[in-house]
Amino acid sequence: MVVNTTHLGGTASNIVVGRIAHGLMMMGRTPDTTNDETYFNSIKAGVDSLPPGAKMFLNSAEFYSDTGGTENLQMLARFYAKYPEYADKTFVSVKGAFTPPAKPDCSMENMRKSVFNIQHALGPHKKFDLFQPARIDRTMSIEAIMANLVVLLKEGHFAHIGLSECRADTLRRAHLVYPVTVAEIEVSLWAYEAEQKSVISTAGELGVSVLAYSPLGKGFFTGRFSSIADLPSYDFRHYYTRLKDGNLQHNLSLVSALPVLAAEKDVTPAQLAIAWVAALGAHIIPLPGSSVAARTLENCAAGDIALSAKEIGALTEIADAAAGGVKGDRMAGGPEVDDLWG
Repeated sequence: MVVNTTHLGGTASNIVVGRIAHGLMMMGRTPDTTNDETYFNSIKAGVDSLPPGAKMFLNSAEFYSDTGGTENLQMLARFYAKYPEYADKTFVSVKGAFTPPAKPDCSMENMRKSVFNIQHALGPHKKFDLFQPARIDRTMSIEAIMANLVVLLKEGHFAHIGLSECRADTLRRAHLVYPVTVAEIEVSLWAYEAEQKSVISTAGELGVSVLAYSPLGKGFFTGRFSSIADLPSYDFRHYYTRLKDGNLQHNLSLVSALPVLAAEKDVTPAQLAIAWVAALGAHIIPLPGSSVAARTLENCAAGDIALSAKEIGALTEIADAAAGGVKGDRMAGGPEVDDLWG
């Protein structure tokens, strides 16, 4: 059983969640439509690993599918229909108000449309707990965006507000309007630069949780892949120039010490990468993705790994050395969506 838990930030400070969250993005993004039970077992494994009273933080989006539709949420709807007892054991965060790859729209009209679409797809057995605009709409002030979110919250569509891909100053201004529960940003040995450090510091000061996505370098820190050719042809990661052959080999060389350090610790490279992200702050919740139960349990167990100051220092040195040296775009949409948004 996983015993390490944490409290969420902002208005959810009374909610206890597992130290490691569960990203659902890859579920349903395969040609095989018969995987429901595999996905369900993956979700249940994470929930069942937690002590009584703790919830599993599940992260989904209105557009997690190969078509940009609600297939991921529809999968969750089927899960809660079959296992309604898991509704109260999970905290569901959903990103929306966004048309991939680069069209955020945080107008009241579009966000209201988004939250209705999300709940319709999620179904009657679970109300989503937290809503996040998937990107900061640069055509609006963050104060106006937050005002719209507060209206929707008070209408009862969701209970907590999150932001995604926000800068530190944006988070600070948003939090003045209404307490932000989570700020979702990429944090990994490949993504630990000045902006990430600033968001982490500011969130800690404000009592906001940092939801740290892609702690496993899009899965390439697990040791399961050494080439983009190892991925199925339908895998969306083919669009990341960071993972293209040539770039990938260079980028993996930057973290070549990870398997060695993991072997010394007697943990998997994936677990060590996740544990390092968690060690960056008590308010940081790593968000690895998983579609199978064994991987979910491996990820969750990383929350119970204690790292010494020396081990944290060695991994931080790797991350600092990689900062600015990683080749290729951070986001699949290319350089125009590569930066933290606003």
